[in-house]
Amino acid sequence: MPATERSLDLAMTAAKAADDKLATTVAGIDVSEQLALTDVFVIVSASTDRQVGAIVDEVEDQLREKGAKPIRREGERDGRWVLLDFGDIVVHVQHDEEREFYELERLWKDCPEIDLGVPKRRDA
Repeated sequence: MPATERSLDLAMTAAKAADDKLATTVAGIDVSEQLALTDVFVIVSASTDRQVGAIVDEVEDQLREKGAKPIRREGERDGRWVLLDFGDIVVHVQHDEEREFYELERLWKDCPEIDLGVPKRRDA
């Protein structure tokens, strides 16, 4: 069963929030067929630790306006990779270096990508 409309709406809102804060990359992956715990991974990267924090704050603010609150928030202290679990979606906000190293999109390559309505990569 593909991701729900609610999950897709939240994912697009998170992607727009990240794009508004000048995320380097933004991607969506429908993991609903592989994981029972969530429908969508939104994977975002930024060039600095401070920018990672700004994106995290904006994503939380925008999703809160849609009635979604994070169930869990991990990794904020280091500012290199913050995971925001909203139940329907999980948002990974990574520093560019962590994104390149861990390559989450490659790990989940068997899952379909989702068009989140924002550019996948920001031109430098």
